[in-house]
Amino acid sequence: MLSRSLDKAKEAFQKKNVELTKQAHDRSRNEALEEHQQAQGKYIRSLIYGGLDGIITTFAVVAGVAGASLSPAVVLILGFANLIADGLSMAIGAYLSTKAESEYNRAEKRRELWEVEHYPEGEKREMVELYIEKGLAKEDAEKVTDILSKNKDAWVSVMMVEELGIVESDDSPLKNAMVTFVSFAVFGFVPLLAYVLSRMLPALQTATFLISCVLTGLTLFTLGALKVRITTRNWLTSGLEMLIVGGLAAAAAYGIGLLISTIV
Repeated sequence: MLSRSLDKAKEAFQKKNVELTKQAHDRSRNEALEEHQQAQGKYIRSLIYGGLDGIITTFAVVAGVAGASLSPAVVLILGFANLIADGLSMAIGAYLSTKAESEYNRAEKRRELWEVEHYPEGEKREMVELYIEKGLAKEDAEKVTDILSKNKDAWVSVMMVEELGIVESDDSPLKNAMVTFVSFAVFGFVPLLAYVLSRMLPALQTATFLISCVLTGLTLFTLGALKVRITTRNWLTSGLEMLIVGGLAAAAAYGIGLLISTIV
């Protein structure tokens, strides 16, 4: 296990804080939390992007129906149909893409291992060339290559990254798909929440679309802010950007619904 805490290292970089950087590399501080953080963060990309896709596409449906001045029942029918259909589509896509990527990575690793075992001289020469391209002197590149080639597993792993740009991952295709679907469904339900509540609370019916807009806007901003866990950008900028992107998509859908309602 590495002594560095990646979360702390990112925080230190964002704040340009040298003391935090030292803490991020302190094994005694980090090793108790690192395993939990890795497990917790493994599927955060699927969680965030599944949620963003869910809330934006569902709210686009809601805005389009509202723009066409159709009944709340139509909003619920189309909204829930979108949740299930698009959610399953995204989950299947996440499963197949993760599975295909994993299979491709394993196949490339087997090929690299075969080349290392049957033609090590060629692989060593290739590694030396790669390090020279990165700016190392030929003598230093040869020394690094000689050291790495003493351990076959380390050698192959480095070649996977340096030659092919492949970083090995143990992500589960099934778990990735499940996280994507659940996130899509949960966050995609937010734009429909006001319409569901209005069936039980008639007082909300006069401002259903407005309430849906407010809830969706707050959730979009929150998800955009959470996206900094992946992008390491400023949370406020990321949140506002996602709010604007989602707002533009909704405005376009609302305008199309309004336009169609004047034609038909």
